[in-house]
Amino acid sequence: MDSPVVLGIESSCDETGAGIVSGGRLLAHAVVSSMDEHTRYGGVVPEIAARAHLHALNPVVREALSQAGLRLSDIDAVAVTTGPGLSGALQVGLAGAKALAYARGLPLYGVHHLAGHVAADTLEHGPLPNPCVVLIVSGGHTSLLLVRDLVRDPVVHLGDTLDDAAGECFDKVARAFGLPYPGGPAVDRAARGGDRRAVTFPRPLTGPGDAPYTFSFSGLKTSAARWAEGYRLRGEELPLADGAASLQEAVADVLTRKALAACRDHGVGTLVVVGGVAANSRVRALAEERCAAAGVALRIPPLTLCTDNGAMIAAVGDLLVRAGARPAPLDMSVDPSAPLQRAALHPTHPLQAAAA
Repeated sequence: MDSPVVLGIESSCDETGAGIVSGGRLLAHAVVSSMDEHTRYGGVVPEIAARAHLHALNPVVREALSQAGLRLSDIDAVAVTTGPGLSGALQVGLAGAKALAYARGLPLYGVHHLAGHVAADTLEHGPLPNPCVVLIVSGGHTSLLLVRDLVRDPVVHLGDTLDDAAGECFDKVARAFGLPYPGGPAVDRAARGGDRRAVTFPRPLTGPGDAPYTFSFSGLKTSAARWAEGYRLRGEELPLADGAASLQEAVADVLTRKALAACRDHGVGTLVVVGGVAANSRVRALAEERCAAAGVALRIPPLTLCTDNGAMIAAVGDLLVRAGARPAPLDMSVDPSAPLQRAALHPTHPLQAAAA
């Protein structure tokens, strides 16, 4: 194979993922989720997630290698998520990646989880346009970014959420609606056949004097929960489909409105939407509608690459290798609260090393 073959490992939350990428091409990826083990608790339990990663890591790596028709001896570099995420979960993935890198004498790269979500789109649509606006929407993150060269240039944050992320809003409102965890897919299913104009939920921070790229979903979450509580207090049946559809519409409206404003204000012709909430049917549909009307190209990864996976981490590792980036030292550690500034969570070039 002409291009180096990169193995990526993801273990930041409840999915254990391994992916293999070479020259920007996805060769294989395998994911094992511990979601079912967390459902009874209504959210991810860090200790359970870490134990699940211990059991799943070797099998998912073997499965990815099998899918690609490769052996471990065919791997040229290892990339692993080192933050942000759950500390214990990250430690499992990093320990496994270090063991592989040390045993095989391979270069090791520490990757920012959110940069992985951005890079996931390249596996479907090719290199990112320079520049592009990226909307990251997940359970823990909602951000608008200006991205140039993902692995060479710093990532510019145009705006982030002040409180709840969009996915967190879905999870919390789903509980108020009597829906199971995870809330995003449950709300999406419940919204089918509902009237998205039935309930006028608020659109936070969309007024003329508000920060144009900043998000806040806490008030929307509270409004939806109180709406549901009102029906229960009156002893009336909750119009679930209408409530779910209206909630989705409010979230999708805010996300796409601000993302298109960022494209317009910065003269950018491409919007990339990534992260778990990018799998939401209404977010995708409204983004397509508004981008088409604005003449903005829209890129969204396929559903299998929206949620956490090892392929996206391998994609960043592949870009780092091809950019000639320095590998990480084997004593690299995790950073559970790492801000997204660069794709690699370790100095990769001499100037970065001097500033570190």
